[in-house]
Amino acid sequence: MSVGGKKNTGNGEQTKSVGLFLGKVVAINPTVEQFKERLGIELKEDSKATEYLGTSKDGNTTLRVDFWILQDGTTDMFRKVSYFLEDKDRKNKDETKTQYVNSVGMCTWSETGNNFPDWFAKRSGDIRVAKVGEEDFYAFIRTWLGGIDFRDKDSTLELDWKKLMKGNVKELKDLVDSEHAVSFGAMATVISKAVTNNDTGEQETKEFQSVYNKMVIPEFAFKAFKLVNYHDPKVQAVLQGKASKDLKTQERFVLNVIGEYGCKDFYSFKEIHEYDSTSNPVASSSPITNEGSESDDDY
Repeated sequence: MSVGGKKNTGNGEQTKSVGLFLGKVVAINPTVEQFKERLGIELKEDSKATEYLGTSKDGNTTLRVDFWILQDGTTDMFRKVSYFLEDKDRKNKDETKTQYVNSVGMCTWSETGNNFPDWFAKRSGDIRVAKVGEEDFYAFIRTWLGGIDFRDKDSTLELDWKKLMKGNVKELKDLVDSEHAVSFGAMATVISKAVTNNDTGEQETKEFQSVYNKMVIPEFAFKAFKLVNYHDPKVQAVLQGKASKDLKTQERFVLNVIGEYGCKDFYSFKEIHEYDSTSNPVASSSPITNEGSESDDDY
């Protein structure tokens, strides 16, 4: 979600963008007052923007954690990346494996609850079963709190789960302006969804601004995207052929986005720019051609 101008009441269409940008977290799960004072957004009376707690279809407590990011070089361009947590142990589809998390928020899978890989087990004293949504949630926090050396044996990243499931995110809010919080790179995307028109009853495609939430990158890795065209199939093929240990941070990000479980939205590896709906085959009625254009670098 992006907001331009001094005030926004939620009325009117905002310009959408795609691509990579640098920014810093300025608010987490803001209250109505904080929306107005910190983000310059006046919510409508019937807004559900501050309803963060919920219940899953299985009856488990859920929590949406919204991180509001001020885009570097702007004073009133805020983008929101959201994470969805559920009070439920995370298992694979056939329930043969369980996910575990260690004391610095890193996750791995195991069938037996032991025999963990070395990189994970060196923090073995604080291993526990991970909850649904924690993997991406903690990965974001580790990058956002880049001022902490998580390789240090004394560093920890453990939030009070019981408090979180009551909607209490004070531990996170206290870190917003801390010395540990740094700028990082994120990717703005556009989601296309089929919705029903209330007037006609017909299905139509509606577009929403979003931010990719499965991975963000440190500022140093952001700079690499200005030097390499990561949309090039040949470049992607080279990355896919590399051993995991040989991948650079920005290369891991690319593989994360283009992978089977990666980004399903319209995205770009280029620096953030205005979204052109005609380059999106989901939103456009124009035929797809191979003719070159700037939008060939958007997917």
